[in-house]
Amino acid sequence: MDDLLLARSLFGTTMGFHIIFATLGVGLPLMILCAELLYQKTKDHDYAIMAKRWTKGQAVLLGVAIPTGTIAGVQLALLWPGFMEVIGKVMALPFQIEIYAFFIEALFMSIYVYAADRISPKMRILSVSLVLLGASASAVLITNVHAFEGTPAGFRIENGEIADVDPWAAFFNPSFFISASHVAVSAYMTGAFMICSISAFKMLKHRKNERVLKFHRKALMLSLAIGGIFSLLTALNGHESAQMLHEYQPEKLAAAEGLFETQDYAPLAIGGFTDKETQEIKYAIEIPWALSFLAGNSFETVVVGLNDFPEEYWPPLFVHTLFNGMVLIGSFLIFLSMAGFIWNKLLKKPIFPKPFMLAFVIAGPLALLSIEFGWIFACTGRQPWVIYRVLATAEVVTGSSQIGLLFILFTLIYVILGVAVLLVLKYYFKRHPVENELKNEASGTGSISIY
Repeated sequence: MDDLLLARSLFGTTMGFHIIFATLGVGLPLMILCAELLYQKTKDHDYAIMAKRWTKGQAVLLGVAIPTGTIAGVQLALLWPGFMEVIGKVMALPFQIEIYAFFIEALFMSIYVYAADRISPKMRILSVSLVLLGASASAVLITNVHAFEGTPAGFRIENGEIADVDPWAAFFNPSFFISASHVAVSAYMTGAFMICSISAFKMLKHRKNERVLKFHRKALMLSLAIGGIFSLLTALNGHESAQMLHEYQPEKLAAAEGLFETQDYAPLAIGGFTDKETQEIKYAIEIPWALSFLAGNSFETVVVGLNDFPEEYWPPLFVHTLFNGMVLIGSFLIFLSMAGFIWNKLLKKPIFPKPFMLAFVIAGPLALLSIEFGWIFACTGRQPWVIYRVLATAEVVTGSSQIGLLFILFTLIYVILGVAVLLVLKYYFKRHPVENELKNEASGTGSISIY
């Protein structure tokens, strides 16, 4: 491997690991808030117990998201010094504001965890709302740097020097709102479907315990409702993202669909893989005219093909597989949530058949996988640029010769951290089974101080 590939692999591994915890750190607070609101409205202590238990999990995940996010920030400076020089002069605002967003999240998370039984219901709801606000703002602000990389604005380079810097124009770059909304709604979707997976797994495990089954069924239906709403919003936002690519990064859209020749009435290729030699998508299912409609809301929209660009500008062609994986998983999650709603609410059947339950179990991991696919697609599809059409990735990489060793060490650290998180969560919830909390609630001992 050369230094460029090693640097990209190291940073990609860091972000691939961090994004798991960052995404759940945004999605779970919404589920906690919904459970808290339902408890305050219905006085059903099952929802209070959900909020408490999900908060414990959120605290553990936050404990890993913070150091991995710090590592990512340090690696940006060490691995990509030329890039950070531009960011420091043009795009420092998101990093500066993110500090305050994180402060809000951490402060009110502490209040909710340690003082929930000593503050009023309104203050509990306010605390969780501010945790959600802080977490979402952190994700949006950091993602805005990525949006800037794809649609740079607010500066120009003259004779190798940065000139005419407008920080707010850079901040509100053309893809800011689409990228910000996409990272938020997809995180809410993922948090909901992770709860769905856990609830379904527990329902299968405790089929003979009616009380525990009832508790997890409530959690399942709540997660399906939230997951269904945000999976649909994610799909709608994905449509807007495709239109943004069509306008600002046409070669990325062409690579995503393996389109080599510019054409109107362009087909949408589902599945298969891109064959560079024959310039076609092999074994794909083509939907006539659909890509043109996706790109411009008209079947007559002309979609620019890869052959209109120099080959050195082409993104890696495997991004087609990543794009397809993301879309197919999103479609599956929409279908699953709708099918669950129809089965339970319209057909009035309280018990889901086993195939349904198994589908619910895999929904959360699939949602996380789609996040990984989306992140890799977004970054890899921008290559060979670190800032699109302004700064090439190869121009800003570090000259260090120790990247290979760092890659091995950090990968080992992430494996250890991942195993540690799973063991801590397993240990805590094994020591504090939901059966005990439900018994306390039934006996009246958990009616006030369940937090």
